[in-house]
Amino acid sequence: MYRPKKYRKDEDEFILPFIRKFPFATFVLKGEHLLATHIPVLIDQSEDDNWRLFSHIANHNEQQQFLKNDVEVLVIFQGAHSYVSSSWYEEADISTWDYSAVHVNGKIKLQSDSELRESLSKLVANFEKEQEDPLYYDKIPKKMLEDHLPQITGFWIDPVKVEGIAKLHQSYHSKDVERVVGKLDASEDPLKNQISEDIKNEHNL
Repeated sequence: MYRPKKYRKDEDEFILPFIRKFPFATFVLKGEHLLATHIPVLIDQSEDDNWRLFSHIANHNEQQQFLKNDVEVLVIFQGAHSYVSSSWYEEADISTWDYSAVHVNGKIKLQSDSELRESLSKLVANFEKEQEDPLYYDKIPKKMLEDHLPQITGFWIDPVKVEGIAKLHQSYHSKDVERVVGKLDASEDPLKNQISEDIKNEHNL
């Protein structure tokens, strides 16, 4: 990933909360050509703070035939982003795009049946916990689960390279940063509102 030094965010204090906040990722691997799938990917963190990722894909997905132990994959987590018009600055400048992202290169380890069941339970719990009337994994009819499990492949991803970036108007004049934030806040687009909050946090506004 192209990352000028001033935008790099490689510390766990940025990486792990970011992945938890934006778990719907782009999962990329090399088959006969590059293949990508959009799937939820969660963190499995041990008591000693080591971590890995986990997810699953459908067996009829083209990626499945290339999903083997030790295959390298790339997982891309995308945060809020927005176009920033040069017309927002005090003086003429170049338009740009503010954004944040995390890339994780990792090695695949296929899950056993029991690991897949546990992973699915954690996945459902993660997203159901905020529902008004959550339906957790162990409450899903057993017959449905038994029919579903043979149709998917679960896997771990052990990270080998992790890169974070947050391009949030670093090194810009404070007045221009404030003007950008004002324009983004005035938008009805939630993505623009979110990137505005990210810029404010970066600049302690």
